[in-house]
Amino acid sequence: MKVFRVFNRLLFFSILLAMLLSGCREEGPGRSPVLLRVDGREVTLARFNRSFERTLPGEEQLSPEQRRTLRRSYLGQVVDRELALAEADRLDVVVTPSEVEQALEETTSDYTPQEFERQLREQDLSRDDWRRRLAEGLRIEKVIALAAYSGVRVSESEVAAYYKNHRDQFNRPQQVRARQLVVAERETGERLLGRLRQGEDFADLARRYSLSPDGEQGGELGWFARGQMPPEFDAVVFKLAVGRISGLVKSPYGYHLFLVEERRPAKKLKLEEAAPEIRKELQRDAEQRAYQTWLVNLRKRAEIEVNLDLLDETDGD
Repeated sequence: MKVFRVFNRLLFFSILLAMLLSGCREEGPGRSPVLLRVDGREVTLARFNRSFERTLPGEEQLSPEQRRTLRRSYLGQVVDRELALAEADRLDVVVTPSEVEQALEETTSDYTPQEFERQLREQDLSRDDWRRRLAEGLRIEKVIALAAYSGVRVSESEVAAYYKNHRDQFNRPQQVRARQLVVAERETGERLLGRLRQGEDFADLARRYSLSPDGEQGGELGWFARGQMPPEFDAVVFKLAVGRISGLVKSPYGYHLFLVEERRPAKKLKLEEAAPEIRKELQRDAEQRAYQTWLVNLRKRAEIEVNLDLLDETDGD
């Protein structure tokens, strides 16, 4: 599987939603006060503010209370990220230059060079900033695989039991499993599409910005066949390759972006045919549980200091 596609699988974990911090440039004289310390790793208020602002569409109008809520939520994501990086430090997890270059190639594959440079300018990132961002994301991915997922196994008996209890799920028409993100304005959709193409997590952006109720679940639409969704949906998602993000789709509800995560052909599956899919689903669920347990354990043993008095400040410089 390509590195960028692996990124999209892992980024639904909140720990990778704060990757933008790695794009921040070093601070000069008059260093900003420290907002957060995690096992010796520091995040200053200025760095936090800059990275937080990059998570918001430029035209988004937020009330003070909405902004405060989002900042608190984002702080939790940053803590998780720093916990993972501190663990990567402890375990001496490294990323090779070739791995970073491969990730960079995958990230830029949907762009012309001019389009990619424009996206970097809009995010106020240099190419070196972006490379560091990818390297840190890969490092987090590696430490999660090493420390959280290494003991996760799915047995044949678990697969058979799932098949027995969900037989109807394997007697079906053609289906897709997709996510959507819905916004009111085309310009907002185009901005978010640019961020998605740079590797940001679809589910996280859907939770933050989607106007649809399913946004709370990261835009998760679940499995569906033709005719179960509006025709505008079917016209796009049943042609979209797995792992690809659609262009903007206009409907009576607004402007949509779609991500097809999986596809099922129309057929009645036997156990041996369904087993790989079941194992993949059970593995994903087990990894999510293992990740959450790992993160809780990291929090318990970590030294975490947060200056909450600084958090509601709007300017860290």
